[in-house]
Amino acid sequence: MHPTLPLLAATDFPPIRRRRLETLQVNLGYRCNQSCLHCHVAAGPNRTEAMDGATAALVLDVLRARGVTTLDLTGGAPELNPHFRDLVRGARALGVRVIDRCNLTILSEPGQEDLAEFLAAHGVEVTASLPCYSAGNVDRQRGDGVFERSIAGLRRLNALGYGRGDGALVLNLVYNPQGPSLPPPQAALEADYKRELARHFGVRFDHLFTLANMPIQRFGSTLVSKGTFDGYLKLLKGAHRDENLATVMCRSLVSVDWQGYLHDCDFNQMLALPARLNGAPRPHLRDLLVHDPEGEPIRVADHCWGCTAGQGSSCGGALDAGPPVAGAPARLG
Repeated sequence: MHPTLPLLAATDFPPIRRRRLETLQVNLGYRCNQSCLHCHVAAGPNRTEAMDGATAALVLDVLRARGVTTLDLTGGAPELNPHFRDLVRGARALGVRVIDRCNLTILSEPGQEDLAEFLAAHGVEVTASLPCYSAGNVDRQRGDGVFERSIAGLRRLNALGYGRGDGALVLNLVYNPQGPSLPPPQAALEADYKRELARHFGVRFDHLFTLANMPIQRFGSTLVSKGTFDGYLKLLKGAHRDENLATVMCRSLVSVDWQGYLHDCDFNQMLALPARLNGAPRPHLRDLLVHDPEGEPIRVADHCWGCTAGQGSSCGGALDAGPPVAGAPARLG
């Protein structure tokens, strides 16, 4: 795999600083039941990195000490970590909102037969990957049979009460482009998803999040191999909007890797760029027990243009309704 940090490190991205910490995004490990081309984590079935019990317990200590309101669990497939359920129980007992970044096919994996019921019982917000409402497009990106299993997972979540729109059991879907292009406008694409999934599969959900692909890890390496890396970076930078800087996710979120070390976002984590906290060269969860990250500078590089391009991109979808993206499709399928 081609290294991408050397191509991104020299940057003129605007300097930004942290605001109050609201979200702890915790990567529980890189093991996953899928291996997707766009995956910036390069997760897969053969990855062995996983957060241990002591570090998971420290996550709960930080939630309590810092008054963090949201725990965002990611991976790999976070549900494959043996401490996933204890973390969910502990965070919910503290009154913390919990998000599970779910790939949907995990719901039908052996040993996970009761996962959907567990998530519903604890009021976990599910943010699920579904890069298109077309079987062909999804299977090309994620593997044969993934779309069918994803629809089965969505129907199961719907049967438990997810996606009713009443705010009780929230189900969000995530779209990302299949190549080096910006995602289409989020609101219009959400309407398309809701119409097509309801019409053809009887599936309902609350919100669609559109995410830009970051030129790092597998996706970045593929761009390098195809000779399109520079062109994609030029596209991102050319679509930058200053107003998106106010709401980029790194201003209120800290990303925690499977060993407990801190980063400004999941992308910086994958580039091995540690966060800055009270001068520590490589801050850890335990440092958050005694130091508040508010006001600290955020590490930036050229991949950051991906978060401020067009309508903006974050783990919660578009930052702004934004203008239509030139050349973006209005319909998929």
